[in-house]
Amino acid sequence: MASQQDLQELLRLLTVGKVPIKDAMMRVRALQAKNLRTIHQIAEAPLSEIESAITDPKAARSLHNACKARLKNPSLSSSSKRAGAELLQSAKRSKTSSSASDNPLFVDGPASMPPAEYEDSLSLPCETDEELISRTTLVTNRAPLVLAFAVELLRHTMPEQPPSSRLSLAQAVVSANSRSKAVSIGLDKGPSADDEGWGHGQPRIRVMGREITVLKRGGYEWKGEEEKGGEEKGADEAAKHDAVEGQLNTKKEEEEKDKDHAVTTKEKPGPLAHTSKTWAASSPVSLKQSTFIVRATQITEASQRQPTLQALFGSIPNLQTASHNAWAYRVKKPDMFGSFTIKEDSNDDGESGCGDFLLKVMRESDAVNTLVVMTRWYGGIMLGPDRWRIMRNCLKEALAERLRVTGAKASLGGEAVWGLDLEAMKQKATSSATSGGRSHEAGVVGMPVHRPEAARGYLLRSFADRKEEGEDSTTAPKKKTAKALQDEKEENLGRLLGALRLVYDSWADHLSAAELDRRAWTWYTSVRPEIEGGQAGWGAKGDLKLETILNLRRKEP
Repeated sequence: MASQQDLQELLRLLTVGKVPIKDAMMRVRALQAKNLRTIHQIAEAPLSEIESAITDPKAARSLHNACKARLKNPSLSSSSKRAGAELLQSAKRSKTSSSASDNPLFVDGPASMPPAEYEDSLSLPCETDEELISRTTLVTNRAPLVLAFAVELLRHTMPEQPPSSRLSLAQAVVSANSRSKAVSIGLDKGPSADDEGWGHGQPRIRVMGREITVLKRGGYEWKGEEEKGGEEKGADEAAKHDAVEGQLNTKKEEEEKDKDHAVTTKEKPGPLAHTSKTWAASSPVSLKQSTFIVRATQITEASQRQPTLQALFGSIPNLQTASHNAWAYRVKKPDMFGSFTIKEDSNDDGESGCGDFLLKVMRESDAVNTLVVMTRWYGGIMLGPDRWRIMRNCLKEALAERLRVTGAKASLGGEAVWGLDLEAMKQKATSSATSGGRSHEAGVVGMPVHRPEAARGYLLRSFADRKEEGEDSTTAPKKKTAKALQDEKEENLGRLLGALRLVYDSWADHLSAAELDRRAWTWYTSVRPEIEGGQAGWGAKGDLKLETILNLRRKEP
């Protein structure tokens, strides 16, 4: 059975020579009638068999050569008509090339590239000038708009995921949505790879209402733009936290030196009288003049929370100068049946949503009998979803010090993931089984994932056409250089992503991550371009007024 990607590429190859989409779809059906459903099958079939399906000998030969070029040069696989033209040109040249991003060995980018550099290479433009955005109308089809909605959504709902993971997950959403649409309009049929259980046993997450199967990127760490530790802070910031940082070094270089590196406080009279508490602390992390520190300690009763906090603030007076000292705890409480229930509570201390977020991460890490305090000195600049990522990283570090918690105890626990390409996995395993190879059950090595480079490239080339209010439509457009055209595409994408960011930012502090995810699909359907229904509208373009996206912002009461 043909995968969604095969169907899309066949249609693109068949429409390169300005063949109407209706005629291209008729040729696809004719090929399917001859059991030629995939790029691979067409490439390996005799030319005579293709000519029997496509009556135009020249078109049949051109398609045959292009499919052969596709097998020889997978790096030319793409999602645009331009890619189809490149495939045809490649078939004429019989020239092959390779790309590191298509090599399954480089599942986390080129081996020689550090994570920070790799993530920077995947950055996307973002323009938040409301006046400029509101005057802009883009001409696009629906798939890249879904991708843009998902990428910006994940920035808020899963801020701990690096940009590469967000692009991969967003592309997985687009792939699943495109296949569902293809089935509904008769371009494909049969159960999907997901329906057939491919990827069974792998974690799943929900993005824009769709269940996506993911692959954990074990050990991949990304910290964003924040500075860790105090050495790179400004003089004022360093002076402000000198006393705090002197008590933060709870890293255990050797097991026997634990006591030398712990911050120990004597408790005031109360439930913890005549005992001491050892606090484990994360390294201080700074971004845009805000500094975050998280501490964790053990408590076994909810009543111990108040005196423990009082003792902490008494021993480190600088905490009183912080903008926020949010806290959360989870303790085991035995019941009459010999089992346990979990009692938990939290407080934001003015940092909106922080208490609930701390509890969420503690649940992921299965942290119990633990009290955590998140301290923030606010620098006057809003951080948006970056604050959640920093809080998570600091909290995980503090818990790791206190409880020796590892990612194995969490579901995802903030670990970076890829979106699995289940259709490609099914096709690959089927081919391997036919040739006596190993099936997908042999392990995760070589599992196909949605590459972030491909998703980013798709976004950058999908918004080439722009209409802007005030432009003279009667004047013939000036011919532009290739660089000018590319710059305009990036500018168009920046305006779209900026509009979406303004929408999500307006709702982020008022909706939970789950509710924001649920609404995202409804928002998308309310602004997507109007196109013809059925197969005639497959891949068709329409007008997208960015002002309609801005209108989705939360109205202040």
